[in-house]
Amino acid sequence: METADALLIESLSPKNTELANLMVEHDQFERQIEGLKSRRWLSSTEQHELKQLKRRKLRGRDQIEAILMSHRRSA
Repeated sequence: METADALLIESLSPKNTELANLMVEHDQFERQIEGLKSRRWLSSTEQHELKQLKRRKLRGRDQIEAILMSHRRSA
């Protein structure tokens, strides 16, 4: 994430609960993904879970980006 985006998120999060919640989810997904990726071997269930987490993280990142773009346009 770019520094400008990080600063914008930091300034908007206290006022925008949706953005704040998305950032919390994003961080949780990242920790879960890293936990799975750190294992030497993943079962097929864990591989499926990893794919799902990555998709959910990406979907959340898209929502975060949409909020940031909306704010940039109105600013």
